[in-house]
Amino acid sequence: MDNDQRSIDEVTERILGAPALGPGHARIRIVSSYYDIDAANARLAELRPLLAALRDARDEVAAGQRRLADLAATEDADPTAIAREQEGMTITVKRMEQAVRQIDARGVTLRDIGTGLVDFPALVNGRPIWLCWKLGEDDIANWHEIDAGIAGRKPLIELE
Repeated sequence: MDNDQRSIDEVTERILGAPALGPGHARIRIVSSYYDIDAANARLAELRPLLAALRDARDEVAAGQRRLADLAATEDADPTAIAREQEGMTITVKRMEQAVRQIDARGVTLRDIGTGLVDFPALVNGRPIWLCWKLGEDDIANWHEIDAGIAGRKPLIELE
């Protein structure tokens, strides 16, 4: 794993409050309410801009980390420039944390910042599942079992 990816994973872990498991792994949490497909699709209008901003902010942090490394690598490193870059990254990470809290407050589980992958808790015939969606998709068209990640995604039409 290269340093940029390791740094991004560290930021992701801090923001999500859990290890950066990647899009193929499910993070389990206690669910107090469930979505039906219509409510989950309606929630997408709020989530799209939040997830896009979160992904862009993550990219900003990665670029800031590279700039910070470049600044620190020079013989005559400017402490003021380094402090300014660190402050900018801190502000961006705080924006990211706020976006994650907003997503979480809606009962949606953020799985991967880079792809904007989220899961909505749902019940089918009394069985808990995840309705699965990511940035770039139209409406929710997939689901998976609660113990499966994105690799276990299936089309809604296969839901029993």
